[in-house]
Amino acid sequence: MQLRWLPNAISLLRIVLIAPILYYIVAARYDLALALFFIAGFSDGLDGYLAKTFNWNTRLGALLDPIADKLLVAGAFVTLAHQGLLPVWLATLVVIRDLVIIGGALAYNFLIGPVQGEPTTISKLNTMFELLLVLFVISRAGYGWPDEITVVVLGAAVFVTVIVSGTDYVWSWSQRARRSKAEQDTAG
Repeated sequence: MQLRWLPNAISLLRIVLIAPILYYIVAARYDLALALFFIAGFSDGLDGYLAKTFNWNTRLGALLDPIADKLLVAGAFVTLAHQGLLPVWLATLVVIRDLVIIGGALAYNFLIGPVQGEPTTISKLNTMFELLLVLFVISRAGYGWPDEITVVVLGAAVFVTVIVSGTDYVWSWSQRARRSKAEQDTAG
């Protein structure tokens, strides 16, 4: 039985979970939002593990996984900011970083060549901090845990990694585009 499709199905499930998570945050049903967000976060690790362990990597999966992550994180940050649970400036910064990355990837794809999904270590760390912050903010809103200082420190970690990873993406992909252009000029 071929299960190569399973990581892609898990990424699609994560996308499907976004609307109910956001709905439950707005409805102040933090227990359900937290449970679904936890499932979505777990699925992020699971699809990557399955794809790598069993070599079930696909081009679709390389696109679906980061899209699911970005939609989940951006949706959660915007909704939590709208509800007054996160600062608007932080949600704005997270969304702008993701838009810059998506815009850069699209530009590279159309102007230079196909984009290979290669998240950097700092980008993975940023995603982990963003997911943890959302999880902690929902948990704090629903259950009063963790304490405020933990959320503030994690928010600061998100701020720093958003700036560093966003700058890293712009710098590294600009360098890659310049090298590719130089290779095309010398070959042509």
